[in-house]
Amino acid sequence: MSWPAYALLGPGLWALAFAAVYALHGTGCALGWPAVPLLWGNLHTILLQGAWAVALLAAGTVLLLAPRAAGTGPAIARAGAWIGLIAVLLTLFPVLGLGTCGA
Repeated sequence: MSWPAYALLGPGLWALAFAAVYALHGTGCALGWPAVPLLWGNLHTILLQGAWAVALLAAGTVLLLAPRAAGTGPAIARAGAWIGLIAVLLTLFPVLGLGTCGA
């Protein structure tokens, strides 16, 4: 994969993860998942936390696979991977404790 693709992969992954978690949140609220108890929470919270964990693993994988050769291209690719990882970490971490279904 070329370095421009790697540079866009991190932010693209973040956008996909953000949209997926947002859609999962809306779907869970509509289907009443917060009312389904599990051992350590409810179905809604567990699924949101699982989606966040998968997104973090994917972003970390992108960072590990970013080219490591010298030169401007690989440095930009690593920067894009770091941007994606940090964006996933910071913008999706509220799913760890936020349950905001309803008014």
